Amino acid sequence: MELTELIVRPVVKSEEGEFKRLMQQHHYLGFVPKIGETAWYIAEYWGNWVSLISFSVSALKCAVRDQWIGWDHRRQYGRLKLVVNNNRFLILPGFHIQNLGSKVLSLCLRRLTDDWQKRFSHKIVLVETFVDPVRFVGTVYKASNWLCIGKTKGYRRKRQAYVSTDSGKLVFVKELTKNARRILSQPILDNSYQTGEVKMLLTAEHMHSLPDFFKTIEDPRRGQGKRHKLSTILGIAAGAVLCGMQGYKAISDWAVNLGPKARERFDCRYENGKYKVPSESVIRDLLVRVDPISLDRAIQQWNETYGQTDESLAIDGKTMCNAIDDKGRQTHIMSAIGHDSKRCYTQKK
Repeated sequence: MELTELIVRPVVKSEEGEFKRLMQQHHYLGFVPKIGETAWYIAEYWGNWVSLISFSVSALKCAVRDQWIGWDHRRQYGRLKLVVNNNRFLILPGFHIQNLGSKVLSLCLRRLTDDWQKRFSHKIVLVETFVDPVRFVGTVYKASNWLCIGKTKGYRRKRQAYVSTDSGKLVFVKELTKNARRILSQPILDNSYQTGEVKMLLTAEHMHSLPDFFKTIEDPRRGQGKRHKLSTILGIAAGAVLCGMQGYKAISDWAVNLGPKARERFDCRYENGKYKVPSESVIRDLLVRVDPISLDRAIQQWNETYGQTDESLAIDGKTMCNAIDDKGRQTHIMSAIGHDSKRCYTQKK
């Protein structure tokens, strides 16, 4: 086989069924369904399929990778889309030829960045993969100049939790662009690498602490019929907004999708063996009626406690179109925003 005549191209819609069948039949882990942003490729030699390879979203948690990149918990969540995972690589039976694997990887990565940009409208800078050392040593990745940065701790995600497995996997990475580590870890991400809405991932400490900052706010509701604590409702609403939710419906959906541990951390009401979250109507009713000055002060206090790692601030002004004060003047708001976290430290009317 002349490797110079090898062609690597994306799988078209009509070929997806055959791709799935071959992957399920010949890969030791079987076929994996599409997970978020996913790209499938085939390597052809004179019209014959010789190899299958797939890429999808990066692992949410990988301590070895995160330490190697050098990003912190907050930066990581908003930049995971810049990293993709090579979750399957298969050489089909009859084509186990010297240097074929490294050639397929090389041709695939040569076009992967442009393909991803065209299909998903954002750049990628790093690709990762996990190799089971019980079965393989990652020879094809080493031959393709991938870097082995360590070994996972041996945990895998199962539903809402992480469970321990017998052994960890080798972690290999390959930079798709120069200075990928610096791009991913820099305090302020260049605009060309922005992947959309800025979001953050709340830690367990954040969830525990948020309700505490709202406990001194006066509850505008009647004493009768209150099923959820004011601090819990405001804590959940603030957490949802920090994670990018906009509007009462989005906040409510975010609350419904909280796992048992997260609900416990927000001090949700415990009933019949389950933690209950407030409904959309309850969230909306409280946010409309709560004192905005007290709410703003509580959020500022939380920001002062957890937002100290911002290296610079941006000052921004906004005119509130429909807000008129008691003297008939239009309201203007000046805000101090953290460049890195996008949090509002303080506002001045």
